[in-house]
Amino acid sequence: MPSYDSFKERIRRVQVTSSNSILLQRYGNAQIAPGSQQMEMQTEVVDAFLNQFQLKPNELVSLRESEIGHSHKDFFSSLLRVKQIHLDCRVLLRNNQQRAGLEIMESMALHQEAAYERLYRWTQHICHSLTADSPHVAPALCQAMKAFRERPVLLKCSLDELATARRTAVVRMFIDALTRGGPTGTPRPIEVHSHDPLRYIGDMLAWLHQTIASERELLQSILSHDLEDDLSVKALLCHITEGVCRPFKVRVEQVIVSEQAVATLYKLANLLHFYWNMIRGMLGEEGAALPLTVEELQQVGMKLFFNSLSCYASALLDTIELPPADLSPASSTVIALSLLKEIFQSHDGSVVPIDKKKENFTRIVSTVIDPLVQASTMAAAGLPAADMAVYMVNCIYDMQNTLALYEFTDHRLEMLTAQSEVHLDTLVHEQVSYILSKSGLGIAHMVIQEKRHSGVPLSHAEGMDGESLRGAMVKFDSFLSVPDSLMLPQYRYLLSTRLRDRAYKQAMKMVCGTYKDIFDAVHDPCNLYNDPEWVVQKTPDQVMVLLL
Repeated sequence: MPSYDSFKERIRRVQVTSSNSILLQRYGNAQIAPGSQQMEMQTEVVDAFLNQFQLKPNELVSLRESEIGHSHKDFFSSLLRVKQIHLDCRVLLRNNQQRAGLEIMESMALHQEAAYERLYRWTQHICHSLTADSPHVAPALCQAMKAFRERPVLLKCSLDELATARRTAVVRMFIDALTRGGPTGTPRPIEVHSHDPLRYIGDMLAWLHQTIASERELLQSILSHDLEDDLSVKALLCHITEGVCRPFKVRVEQVIVSEQAVATLYKLANLLHFYWNMIRGMLGEEGAALPLTVEELQQVGMKLFFNSLSCYASALLDTIELPPADLSPASSTVIALSLLKEIFQSHDGSVVPIDKKKENFTRIVSTVIDPLVQASTMAAAGLPAADMAVYMVNCIYDMQNTLALYEFTDHRLEMLTAQSEVHLDTLVHEQVSYILSKSGLGIAHMVIQEKRHSGVPLSHAEGMDGESLRGAMVKFDSFLSVPDSLMLPQYRYLLSTRLRDRAYKQAMKMVCGTYKDIFDAVHDPCNLYNDPEWVVQKTPDQVMVLLL
């Protein structure tokens, strides 16, 4: 397109041989010589001026009459020509040609407004018709959106019409995907899997995610990756996807509210959270309806999960199951720990920030483990001390094995270990008492504890004379020859070999300590034993070697 500078150059060439011209006085600040040469120069100046500042007939036809869709290149080139003439007129205004400049600017403004009006009506019609599943985007539409950059109001109205049309299309496509499936029956309707909550909700979320991606590509192709694309596209996507919120929410709520399986509720909440993260990243608008809907459903799912988990834990306390004969964990405990494993496996795969993940994990563990320990304690309350200790150690051992596989359990494991140690100590004391009573050392040890500071010689106390002590030592020697003969039968029921060996070893150390007390007391001259070596013939070190 010739510029205003080229036009001035043509006039300057004419000025070289000119002396007088009314036309040049008005439009070119030059003079042209009279006569035939004057007419030629006038014609050349007028032609140059008209070529520069007037539309050609075919350009006028393109702007006013031609079909935009079929002749879009001619239309948009003519529109660009109008804009260029309008800009060149500003140069005229700065060169003392105000009258001509204003007249031409007014004329071009009328052409431009009429063209934009025509383009806007065509764009509205095209946008309104974009309701197919995969609509064809006319190249003229992309150019129209680019041209509307000069008219923000027209652009906004056109994009609103486009978003409304696509919103209607997306709602229809969503209902079709739910009830009819693909055009040829593949994929099958989503509602075919409504009996499977995870598959049903997962398919709906996957469809929404895929549709958002498709709609984003459509919008980007129309906007030609221009016009502050990211913000504009995301704002339009928010409006387009808003229509599916209600049908999606109604179906998900029906599934969540009717679901009874605790682990399934947790998996559904994690599934919703996973897609919420992705959809929020794709839409990226604060207050966007679809991410808010998914987040709200995720919160409802998590709330129902914890309510169901609490009810399940409360049921453990309502129906106390008696311990089995082998003192292994009751079936209710085994089932509860299996449920916990299933939840933890889903928890490990969830896409949740670390802090939130730790908070949920801690809450889940507390909700299940605390009532489980309490129920085990209540079940073992009527058992003998040794049986109760073994049963509680076994139950806690199973709990520890379950929790040890997962993160964020260190604090809870420490608490369970402390509780287990208490019950192990009970078992150790029961074992020591049993050995001392069966070996005859129990009475001697008790008297020594009572008479230690009385000042009365132990040999004068009832049952503490040399003959009686010697008889007890004979029984104890029999025990030393076969130490396992006095092991409590409950030891065999401990599930952990490590705990069983440690508890028995600790019991033997206590027995050795008791024997040393008796040995020292008998060899103490103050207790007036005539032949201490005859009463207690083995040293504490010898006993320790035999027992440990």
